[in-house]
Amino acid sequence: MIKVGLVGFGLAAQAFHAPLIRAVPGLQLACVLERSGNRAREKYPDVRIARSLDELLSDAEIGLCVIATPNNSHFELAQTCLLAGRDVLIDKPMSPSWKECTGLTALAKEKKRLLTVYQNRRCDGDFRSIQNLLSSGALGAVTDYEARYDRYRPQPKPGAWRENADVPGSGVLFDLGAHLIDQALVLFGEPQAVTAKAFCQRETSQINDAFDVCLDYGRMHAALKARILTLAPGPHFVVHGTRGSFVKYGMDPQEERLRAGDFPQGTDWGKDWGLDAEKNWGTLTTVGEPAKSIVTERGDYRDFYRNLRDAIEGRAPLAVTPEQALRTMKAIFLARTSSNEGRTVPWTEAPA
Repeated sequence: MIKVGLVGFGLAAQAFHAPLIRAVPGLQLACVLERSGNRAREKYPDVRIARSLDELLSDAEIGLCVIATPNNSHFELAQTCLLAGRDVLIDKPMSPSWKECTGLTALAKEKKRLLTVYQNRRCDGDFRSIQNLLSSGALGAVTDYEARYDRYRPQPKPGAWRENADVPGSGVLFDLGAHLIDQALVLFGEPQAVTAKAFCQRETSQINDAFDVCLDYGRMHAALKARILTLAPGPHFVVHGTRGSFVKYGMDPQEERLRAGDFPQGTDWGKDWGLDAEKNWGTLTTVGEPAKSIVTERGDYRDFYRNLRDAIEGRAPLAVTPEQALRTMKAIFLARTSSNEGRTVPWTEAPA
C-alpha cells in the first residue's frame, strides 16, 4: 500500500486527485494538507488533515506527495517533498519558471525520487481513439492536426488565482495549453518551431483567456486553440491525412462527472465509466469509402494513477517522465515568447 499525501484541497484536489487516489487499489489517501477550512475533513472523515507541509511530512510512511496548489507554489512545495525523500506528482504545469522546472528535474534525479506531472488528458477516450487511428495508418500521412477547447464563460470567476495577473503562471496558456501541447508532442514529437498568440477575449480579463499555438513540423502543422467566448463549440479534434479525415465533437465525459461529484465511491467504478455518448462519436472519412462513425475508446483517468503506482513499485515504466514534462514546459515557454515578441521561435532556442 502506497500512502499518499495530498497538498491542497481546491478544485484540482477535490475533483481530479482525491477521488482517483481512493479509486485505485494499492493507493491510500493518508493525509490532506488544507491550511484553513474543513472541507477535507467533512468529505473524508477517515483521512488525517494537516495544516502545514511539515505536519503532513511528519508521517514517515507517506511515500507519494501530490501537489495540487496554485502554479506559483509548485516549486517550493515539490522541492521540500523531494528533499524529504518523497516521490512527487505535480498538477500541471510543473512551474511557471523554466529554471524551477529544470531545477526540480535535477533534484529528483539527484535524490533518486520519482517526479511526474499530471497529464490526465492522455487518458481521454477521444485522444486514445486518435492514437489508435494514427497507429493503424487509416488516415495515411497526417497533413493537418487541430485540437481545441471551446468554452463559454463571459464573466471571470471572482477570486480565482488563474484569473489574477499578479500570480505567475495564471492564464489559459499555462492551463489548457499544457494539455493540448502535451498531447501534440505525444503524437508527433518535437516540432521545428513554435508560433503563438495568447490574448484576451473578455473585456474584463486580466490574463490571457484564449490562445492560438502552431507547432511547425514542416509539411504538417499542429494547430492548438482555446476560446472562452464560444457558445457553439467547434470540433474538439480534426485530423486530416493523405488518405482520409477524422472529425470529433464533444469532450471526454470524465471531467464533467468529477467536477459534479458524480462518481462511485470505492474502487469499483463499473464498466460504463469514461464511455462517450454515441452522438459524440467521431466521423472517419477515407478515400473511396463512405463516412462512418468511430466508437470512442473508453477514457479512464484512473489509468494515470495506476501507472504511477506501478512505476513506484518498479513494475512499469513511468508514463509521464520528467523529460516529457520538461518538453511540454519548453513548448509553453517558447509559445509565450512567440506571443510576447510577435515572432516564430525555433525549437532550438532556449526557453526564457
